[in-house]
Amino acid sequence: MRILIADNHALVRELLGAYLENMGSARVVTAKSLHEALDFCQTAGPFDLALLDYDMPDMNGLAGLELAVKANLARGIAILSISAPKSVVEGAIQKGAIGFLTKVMTASDFLKAVNTMVSDEVFVPLEFTQEDEVVKGLIKILSKREREVLNCISQGLSNKEIARELGLQEVTIKLHVRTLCRKLAAKNRTQAAMIAKEAGLV
Repeated sequence: MRILIADNHALVRELLGAYLENMGSARVVTAKSLHEALDFCQTAGPFDLALLDYDMPDMNGLAGLELAVKANLARGIAILSISAPKSVVEGAIQKGAIGFLTKVMTASDFLKAVNTMVSDEVFVPLEFTQEDEVVKGLIKILSKREREVLNCISQGLSNKEIARELGLQEVTIKLHVRTLCRKLAAKNRTQAAMIAKEAGLV
């Protein structure tokens, strides 16, 4: 198994490379930039797996991933980062990445993730899939009208404005707000909106 690790921090790429080799999992090549990784691809690629640091200066976000995929850098290409919003993770998978690894995961989890991706299976950290479950759970407990009211609350509209927007009585909106707070375990409408935003519901 041949793995390429591209990271502009020498300590990160050397430690990860040494760990994978010591575990007997792979022969590792390291690069300090996307440009250098693509050069290696021409002389020694394609690799079985490539790990690309999302924060390398020449990655330009997910544009670098697209270049790597187009160049056939590896059979599977994964993004490596300290953290990233869920939208970046989803975008990476949509653009052809086989996974997303965080630099805060344990060594054993890192090895499991690498083995998963080498087996041609997509790997995404549990916290990102849990977010999907949270959203699905909220959608199940909220009615369509409650979600409409919640969306209006998140826009900063008052009860009177929401009533006008949805063609309802203001007293009905007050009841919906009260129910929303109960279902979301929120102390008030502001906290309800925050919970919904954090879950990606609005």
